[in-house]
Amino acid sequence: MKKNYSTLSSLSLLIFVLVALPPPALAQQQPAAPSGTPSSIPPPAPANPSSPLDMGSCPSVKNILVLDAEGKRVAVKYYADDWPSAASKLAFEKSLFVKTQKTSARAEADVVMFDGYIIVYKFIQDLHFFVTGGDEENELILASVLQGFSDAVGVLLRNNVDKRTALENLDLIFLCLDEVVDGGIVLETDGNVIAEKVSGHGLEGAGSFTEQTISQALATAREHFARSLLK
Repeated sequence: MKKNYSTLSSLSLLIFVLVALPPPALAQQQPAAPSGTPSSIPPPAPANPSSPLDMGSCPSVKNILVLDAEGKRVAVKYYADDWPSAASKLAFEKSLFVKTQKTSARAEADVVMFDGYIIVYKFIQDLHFFVTGGDEENELILASVLQGFSDAVGVLLRNNVDKRTALENLDLIFLCLDEVVDGGIVLETDGNVIAEKVSGHGLEGAGSFTEQTISQALATAREHFARSLLK
């Protein structure tokens, strides 16, 4: 019988190659690097205890509003971009006023969930005070901001907390806002401390704010307000 050597030679060569060389899967496969090694995606770095506090964890407010008995602006300040236009701000203020105007929040502050925000508010004579926070903000913190701000306004206005007196002393009210909140971050909630800072005298000064005359307090506060505008 005639043998086909070419076929045998090809088969012999193929067998030799398969025996002599390691299987491709074994030759090329590398063991998987354990998780956490340089060849894998590095895990998130642990928080550094000495790093600055994340601003997102600080108590914050969205806005502070003072409206009159008709829902019109007396003094307002926004710290968030939730209301990007003047029209959206006015619409929010109007809707909030309508929502709360029939409630009784004079003896103590009240709280309402409105349009996805937590809002703490109180009424003093013909003025309506509001502090707005996110839906996860602590109500007690918002209430302390409202109380500190309204107390400071009361001290600075000699307890004449009404629309007319407020409009005559808007610079003092805006200075109060600057002392209470900066960029949405709560700075101070003690009304007496806020009033002292607005008056331009610290607690260790020669005299406290309550010992000053009204004209002295107004002159000092307005001087600071004018300087802040020039910065």
